[in-house]
Amino acid sequence: MSTLSERVLGAPAGAYVDREVDVAFAHDGTGVLALEALRAMGVERLPYPERLRLIFDHIVPANTGTTATLQAELRRYARSSGIGFSDAGGGICHQVMSEGVVRPGMVVVGADSHTCTLGAFGAFATGMGATDMAAVWASGATWFRVPETIAVNLAGRLSCAAEPKDLALAYVAKLGMEGATYRALEFVGDGAAGISMDGRLTLSNMAVETGAKAGIFYADAATVRYLADYGLAAASQTPEDCRYERTVEIDLADIVPLVAVPHRVDTVREAEEVAGTHLDQVFVGTCTNGRYEDLVRFARTVRGRKVAVRTLVVPASRAVLARAIATGVLADIVEAGCMVAPPGCGPCLGAHAGVLGEGEVCLSTANRNFRNRMGVGGEIYLSSVATAAASAIAGVIAVPKVA
Repeated sequence: MSTLSERVLGAPAGAYVDREVDVAFAHDGTGVLALEALRAMGVERLPYPERLRLIFDHIVPANTGTTATLQAELRRYARSSGIGFSDAGGGICHQVMSEGVVRPGMVVVGADSHTCTLGAFGAFATGMGATDMAAVWASGATWFRVPETIAVNLAGRLSCAAEPKDLALAYVAKLGMEGATYRALEFVGDGAAGISMDGRLTLSNMAVETGAKAGIFYADAATVRYLADYGLAAASQTPEDCRYERTVEIDLADIVPLVAVPHRVDTVREAEEVAGTHLDQVFVGTCTNGRYEDLVRFARTVRGRKVAVRTLVVPASRAVLARAIATGVLADIVEAGCMVAPPGCGPCLGAHAGVLGEGEVCLSTANRNFRNRMGVGGEIYLSSVATAAASAIAGVIAVPKVA
């Protein structure tokens, strides 16, 4: 019997396969490099532009004249070549792709390491470099070594103030940042069904923080309902009695609010242990936790109160922003004293819109806290939205209360 990665890629673990790609995407950073490589190959006409997407999300709006010029060139190419294009303000590539594009059983590649996010739909989704992406643009296909699979067996349900992000930090801590290198993580067990699609996107997103090639959920009734809202038909996937390389057991009832402390994602402490840590900034957003469900939880805590520290909220897409406006969620966030930036990656990569100064400390709902990532000399702690909301009100890292 086969793992889901083996089923989608059509070969056993360890085999090398050539596969047609169902959809491929790059962003404003990697797209520039992919286009440069494509031109060096001498490719003038794309054979399958309908399979390709170019999504501006990393430095939007442009922060310098150089950035603007590079984006203008890429924008012209996207429009002339027939590539699907999402301009600045449309949202983060992984979120945009989750809004009615990716379906179960697809092979998805993106020129960004967090492409594994889209494994939440039962697709094989993985990141690649810009030069490899140029080859996909030129041919519509790529090669894979089918990964061995580690099962993350989830039992029970999350309780108290724990969120899927806390679960993500917990499994990263268990596996370590190199513990699943070139493996696929398969989230299975009765606990998987109780996690929302937004939560599954968060869990799949952080698979790469263990070195994994992919992080995959089996498509089930929740997946089918989610895609139906976008007018897409999908079928469920049934797990088989397959052989995993190893199994990591997690009882969801044991998960509590957690914080990853500088400067490693797998250095994780209970929020209680680091409560009271000074903060200069709280950042809510990114491809990990900038979805509507996240903004709702954040607004629920800050509604009618004022944040005590500089707080930046960045919706993951225009659709998320529009929904937050329509439902009053965004008004609650703004009235609490938070700044709201256009949909995109914001300060996550340390290039734009919220970079830290020397010695400043940020609590972020992002997926990485590496040294100097959000600004030279800054320190980054990672947490769930609930912990970020409680901390924004307190002005220091705080433990969220049970909703």
